[in-house]
Amino acid sequence: MTVEITEHLWVPLRDGTRLGARLWLPAGASEAPVPAILEYIPYRKHDGTRGRDEPMHGFFAENGYAALRVDMRGTGESDGLMDDEYLLQEQEDALDVIAWIAAQGWCTGSVGMMGKSWGGFNALQVAARRPPALKAIISAYSTDDRFRDDIHFMGGCLLNDNLWWGAIMLAYQSRPLDPAIVGETWRERWIERLEHLPLFPALWMRHQRYDDYWKHGSVQEDWSAIECPVLAVGGWADSYTNAVPRLLANLQVPRLGIIGPWGHIYPQDGVPGPAIGFLQEAVRWWDHWLKGEDRGIMREPMLRAWLSDSYAPAGTRTQTPGRWVGEPAIPSPGIAMRPLGLGADGSLRLDEAAGGGERSIRSPQSHGRAGGEWMGTGCVGEMPVDQRLDDGGALVFETPVLAEPLPVLGAPVLHVRLRSDAPQAQIAVRLSEVLPDGAVTRVSYQVLNLSHRDGHESPEALVPGEWVDVRVTLGDCGHRFAAGSRVRLAVATSYWPLVWPAPHAATLTLDTGASRLELPMRRRNDDASPVFPPPARGPATPVTQLDPGSVRRWSTQDHVTGETTYVTEGVGGLFGEGVLRFDETGTELSHSLRRELRIRDDDPLSARYVLEQSYEMGREGWRTRTQTRCVLTGDRERFHLTVEHAAFEGDKPVWSRRWNETIERDNL
Repeated sequence: MTVEITEHLWVPLRDGTRLGARLWLPAGASEAPVPAILEYIPYRKHDGTRGRDEPMHGFFAENGYAALRVDMRGTGESDGLMDDEYLLQEQEDALDVIAWIAAQGWCTGSVGMMGKSWGGFNALQVAARRPPALKAIISAYSTDDRFRDDIHFMGGCLLNDNLWWGAIMLAYQSRPLDPAIVGETWRERWIERLEHLPLFPALWMRHQRYDDYWKHGSVQEDWSAIECPVLAVGGWADSYTNAVPRLLANLQVPRLGIIGPWGHIYPQDGVPGPAIGFLQEAVRWWDHWLKGEDRGIMREPMLRAWLSDSYAPAGTRTQTPGRWVGEPAIPSPGIAMRPLGLGADGSLRLDEAAGGGERSIRSPQSHGRAGGEWMGTGCVGEMPVDQRLDDGGALVFETPVLAEPLPVLGAPVLHVRLRSDAPQAQIAVRLSEVLPDGAVTRVSYQVLNLSHRDGHESPEALVPGEWVDVRVTLGDCGHRFAAGSRVRLAVATSYWPLVWPAPHAATLTLDTGASRLELPMRRRNDDASPVFPPPARGPATPVTQLDPGSVRRWSTQDHVTGETTYVTEGVGGLFGEGVLRFDETGTELSHSLRRELRIRDDDPLSARYVLEQSYEMGREGWRTRTQTRCVLTGDRERFHLTVEHAAFEGDKPVWSRRWNETIERDNL
């Protein structure tokens, strides 16, 4: 089918603001209207996500849909200013956009909404607003709970990626409007955006519990608000997977879930593979709900998930062995929790309660450097490496060698009775497979700020020496422990550099007799595997890689001072893409970022995080650059954040700002 592409058009909102959009339209749609698919994100349709947008939305248009990539208010060439993520204004604008699309002569009046990450979030949030024209959504790598499962906090602990993402948002929101679209006003409007920039990481750090800030946009607050069908997508190497089973279990509408082995990448390009024909699957979904054509999509299992087989730990993994399995419902009648007892001798018993006793642990503050990145994005070196590097700083409980495979699908749970010698403490729990050669592969994990042991709304400090019962729900996983391997549980008191440490170097003591691990055992293993077609895409946008760039990750330890340094560095392309030029527009992009996190093993207050980045874009006669430097430290009562951010036109400085923020710690 011939596709007509409109490079830029304006979508008017009720308050007079205009949002910039790209449109892919099947030829003849003006005479024979078609349904429409909306992706609504802040990442610049003209150059930011162009390489990803073209083959995806072009594919939808080839299959009989109008596809629109709309930049949100204050982003790309759209009018206005951006104040934060997931604001009410963002939703209100989306309602206007959907109504505008439905009223166009080329649209039947039926609209679907889809997105990954931010776009997956707002697809759920907008669905909860129930616009009449919105008939179905696809939400990939998103969450129903903005505090528990987003990039800011994890288990009530501050994620160090909060600063990483906040700094990236500063760079993204500092990109200028393109003069080829908006004309001579670009410079004036660019400076206006720079002057209006929020300090994103500090904004999020000030909300250290599940308060009204996070409840807004968390669709778990009212499941019944969503009345249109939902296809939820996740990946085991991603950090937005736990919401998929919760959405399937709690929504009251037709719904399906797909969880593959992938990181934070649309499944047609999924890494680690295998990638799938996700765009064909999406068309089946849209055909059913937007065209009323039965393509069999709703006869698929409610959840189709990749059940991984054993693999060796490695920082870079391009493929994951295993197979697809299907569950008819969530919760699944074919999955049951199997308790394993913890023994004071370090045993983990599959068949009987282990002996009681006490075991204590105070982990070195550098424990966690084998953990890889919080969010996999397909980069080299980002996966967890051999967990033996960290297991020496943890309490380890281990089963005997397995006589038969042990398939796990769902969220493992650790029930533990413990006491702490400090009022603020963390617990970090890892579930791993010990391979026959001794290598250890992490399967799932979770961290918990123990002041959040009874929930995230009203944290309460521990009473030193007092026993408490704690439930730690690990991340959902799909893994088949092999016969000949062993299951290992590791418990520690820190997880650096993933999370910022508690202010005290606490010792935890576990009552093993009153503790147990529960594994979600999948009892069926002879069912037919769901089948996906191979990936298909529309035409790619012409791109030239001007420089391959580089991605490096390393850690070192000073054996005199006890200080560990962990560094990640992307030069030219943040996610390993290198320096690119979009040939149709001539726009060149280069984004470099370096993170250095330091800590001494005996002192959590020695933690120091320095992040530096540079973002350059432009073409002949028009070039801009921004530079950022962030430094985060903390004492017992407060965080201290210093950020320097500057913008340049060519080599000429045009704007700069310095923030010095002090943020009180709230049981953190």
